[in-house]
Amino acid sequence: MEKHKVVSRDDWISERKKHLKKEKEFTRLRDLLSKERRELPWVKVEKEYVFDGPKGKESLADLFEGKSQLIIYHFMYGPDWDEGCPSCSFWADNYNGIVIHLNHRDINLVAVSRAPLDKLEAYKKRMGWSFKWVSSYGNDFNWDYHVSFTPEEVEKGEMFYNFGVTSFPSDEGPGISVFYKNEKGEIFHTYSCYQRGLDMLNGAYHLMDLAPKGRDEDDLPYTMAWVERHDQYKD
Repeated sequence: MEKHKVVSRDDWISERKKHLKKEKEFTRLRDLLSKERRELPWVKVEKEYVFDGPKGKESLADLFEGKSQLIIYHFMYGPDWDEGCPSCSFWADNYNGIVIHLNHRDINLVAVSRAPLDKLEAYKKRMGWSFKWVSSYGNDFNWDYHVSFTPEEVEKGEMFYNFGVTSFPSDEGPGISVFYKNEKGEIFHTYSCYQRGLDMLNGAYHLMDLAPKGRDEDDLPYTMAWVERHDQYKD
């Protein structure tokens, strides 16, 4: 960093304007990609899912809470885990406080994990989160949306994740799934994404991308090796 190029203010403005052209091009391409995403075909949800939530048993339809659009974050927290995934916790820190804004655009946001509800509630209290979190323990939701893996799949290192057969270092994976409910009450699965597709949901990472060192992860043993739960950082 100490050897980084340093120029006059006028030269900096000139270079910045060149980069601005690329940023504008990227923004237009991102808008186009988002439009194409919204135009993807849908799949009707035929299966009934019942979750354990703060209000007791709740169906998938209940999770919309009067909205027509539902975003579900698949939070990695297995039934036998003592804590939620630190990386998912990093992502979840970005969700607190935004649900009211989503609600005003006809969207609800809910986190879903296979851990029992009492574990989710305790961890949520510890982390100071206010978004809704329900348990899919006892139903097929995580399996059907390919974010939980059987012991046999883990042992073989072959699981269906991110729309292909791959290996994954856990029996739970992160993801996002989106649903739409029409006036008849029919529910449709409109979108899911995994792995780097989740980057767009993490505002902290985008702020890091603006800083001189960026995410500064190239020399780490693995991406996000630095991440701790926000109450476990030493300084």
